[in-house]
Amino acid sequence: MSHKAWMKTVPTENCDVLMTFPDTTDDHTLLWLLNHIRLGIPELIVQVRHHKHTRVYAFFVTATYESLLRGADEIGLRKPVKAEFGGGMRSFSCEEDYIYENIENELYFFTSQERQNIIRYWLENLRAKQGESLHNIHFLEGQPIIPELAARGVIQQVFPLHEQRILKRLMKSWVQAVCEAQPLDEICDYFGVKIAMYFAWLGFYTSAMVYPAVFGSILYTFTESDETSQDICCVVFAIFNVIWATLFLEEWKRRGAEFAYKWGTLDTPAESIEEPRPQFRGVKRISPVTSAEEFYYPPWKRLLFQCLVSLPVCLACLSFVFLLMLGCFQLQEFVLSIQELPRIIRFLPKIVLAVIVTACDEVYKKIAYWLNDMGAW
Repeated sequence: MSHKAWMKTVPTENCDVLMTFPDTTDDHTLLWLLNHIRLGIPELIVQVRHHKHTRVYAFFVTATYESLLRGADEIGLRKPVKAEFGGGMRSFSCEEDYIYENIENELYFFTSQERQNIIRYWLENLRAKQGESLHNIHFLEGQPIIPELAARGVIQQVFPLHEQRILKRLMKSWVQAVCEAQPLDEICDYFGVKIAMYFAWLGFYTSAMVYPAVFGSILYTFTESDETSQDICCVVFAIFNVIWATLFLEEWKRRGAEFAYKWGTLDTPAESIEEPRPQFRGVKRISPVTSAEEFYYPPWKRLLFQCLVSLPVCLACLSFVFLLMLGCFQLQEFVLSIQELPRIIRFLPKIVLAVIVTACDEVYKKIAYWLNDMGAW
């Protein structure tokens, strides 16, 4: 089923993240995963639904407000602080929850994007114990369960649900609005900082392009037809573009820093914004830097795999593509050398090449995913 069809089956207040399964999924798989989620992540509320027409099962996942607060503390979610406690943004702490704005309001303290991030963080970090297996899938100790099941096709999709109420408001104030400023704060609250920052840059860039457009139009209008005047105008316009580009970059640095401070990501290191890759596997050890438990994979093993597996496979793929293109070119020359052939036959080598390239693209994509997962553990 489509995302939109599932979205209309349940109010978003009762579901934040939806997990769907193929119609061939048996009851044992559903019960096994449901039991692991409820035991491994007791903070989550999971409802099992079945679509009678498509025979597809789905897990509707949400959490209580108290559980979301603990989750925000666990991932270090940054929230605005009340003015009487210093203002600004600070990582959420359950011990000092009273200092944060709107903490008393369960409906508005977390945005839908924040709730979904917390829930997906829990789901993607549900890890297997030693010796656990599901049918023919054998998990390593500490391996993330849900990403592995999604990669094997046991789980069809895991995606967050939209809130129709907010989407309709954004449709009016953003998509359908003409000559009005973008509601960047609402975009940030709903889609997150990265999406809001992109549209902030896009709007700033579009507005900044007005200056070279106007200046260039004026130069073009008043430039005479002789070559000397055109050369002078080209030099003037080039100097203007250099100055404009410098000012544009410096002004965007200031504007971007303002948005980053406003949205609480100015002093946040990049590694704390990005979640660790759930598919990472390794041996448990105590980190010599943070003294925390972590998974460790020796760099020499990764380098060995890259040299003995990744590099030969990539070279083989490149050689295959080169020989394939060379063969198609030779076939093209052979076909063109025969004058008696119909005209449509002369396009046959190009059609064959296009079909083979499309097929190889899918194969190479799977090989690339496999090399990335195996070589970057």
